[in-house]
Amino acid sequence: MKRKNYSSEEIEKKLIEKGVQPTLQRIALCQYILCVADHPTADEVFDWAQKNMAKISQATVYNTLGVLTDSGLIRAFKFPHTEKIVYDCNIEDHFHFFDEKSGRILDIEADSVKLNLDLPKKYKVNSIDIVFKGEIK
Repeated sequence: MKRKNYSSEEIEKKLIEKGVQPTLQRIALCQYILCVADHPTADEVFDWAQKNMAKISQATVYNTLGVLTDSGLIRAFKFPHTEKIVYDCNIEDHFHFFDEKSGRILDIEADSVKLNLDLPKKYKVNSIDIVFKGEIK
């Protein structure tokens, strides 16, 4: 996924559209997650915030991540290779590739993977999370 470089005004508009109060801290954190970070953990977002924002608590960062996730601006994933939640700015349907050598998580577009589900009718699938693991050559 190609990252878009959103302005503060565009981020503010996105937050308002999702019913989220656009505080300066939320705008800054959202801009970092949407424009800069690549599948960050909460700790990575907090580390960035401590370096780039005046006096922000860990609780504020965690609460903001919760608000952004609940509003649908970002997604939260728990991958098998880590106990931590990873946040993803790509809210479109897609899959992930975990590079076991570098530890990077990369997006794989949904149309590049073909699935053939033949489940009994009693199962209702709400979402599919697939992580491919290997090495990037």
